[in-house]
Amino acid sequence: MSERIPGIHHVTAIAGDAQRNLDFYSGTLGLRLVKRTVNFDDPGTYHFYFGDERGRPGTILTFFPWSGIGKGRPGTGEVSAVAFAVPPGAHAYWQPRLDAAGASPVAAAPRFGEPVLAFTDPDGLPLELVETAIPSGASPAVTGVPAAHAITGLHAATLHLRSRARTEQLLERLGLERVGEESGRVRFRATGADVGTVIDTVESPGVRHGDLGAGSVHHIAFRTHDDESQAGWLVRLQQLELRVTPVQDRQYFHSIYFREPGGVLFEIATDPPGFATDEPLERLGESLRLPEWLEPMRARIERALPPLERRHAGQANA
Repeated sequence: MSERIPGIHHVTAIAGDAQRNLDFYSGTLGLRLVKRTVNFDDPGTYHFYFGDERGRPGTILTFFPWSGIGKGRPGTGEVSAVAFAVPPGAHAYWQPRLDAAGASPVAAAPRFGEPVLAFTDPDGLPLELVETAIPSGASPAVTGVPAAHAITGLHAATLHLRSRARTEQLLERLGLERVGEESGRVRFRATGADVGTVIDTVESPGVRHGDLGAGSVHHIAFRTHDDESQAGWLVRLQQLELRVTPVQDRQYFHSIYFREPGGVLFEIATDPPGFATDEPLERLGESLRLPEWLEPMRARIERALPPLERRHAGQANA
């Protein structure tokens, strides 16, 4: 295979209350709010991007916070857990911090030799902190968590599937390598990045598909280097008879979307242009950013969005 997916670009989930979501990810988890914009398909709601200090692909977890939305129902055909990477020994710091936040942390059995701390966010989204070797180029956010314990990016996403054979074939076609199996979990790894490289599959025959809602993952995005490589993936995916969208301009990257055989919504997103296209790196997330085609509606959009308060370093005033 001449081209391989380098790793995860971002994961996008659904939340309820916007302020609560912002407080948990910027405050409790210490991630940087690298972009505050809106859902381009539904401009009446925010789209938050949380990541490391530079907003690098592979560190980004994003949210659509819809006030009043019902809880999601877990099931197959979705990303069932999102894991962050933390330095070895960091769980001793995170356990009491998450306890104090009501996140119900539980030390799970080590997975592929790495300690796992499982917990949930305020909407019930399953999250994990995995102690793992940290790459030398890591740039954890400086938002209140000591660097020695800080999240350095995404580690893994777990795909919960009714039947995983065809999904695993697709992962291999994307260039991920099957690297192990443990307790019914099959691990795949991308080799082109130093963060966000792991996809696990878990199979539950007979379990119905999950329903989207607060606490659910909406989609997972994989990285590609540029528009040219993305165009190549679009052609190859169509040749596999997958229904792929045209390229969508997401302002900070360009995207194509498709359902993989197990029902999970996949995206392939370009690394460029990145989050510093409309505000400097040192000011990321400090103001509401809108794409050019939504600027004429700014006043109306701002009136529709709930106000936000700055409560932690790295958060922006509304």
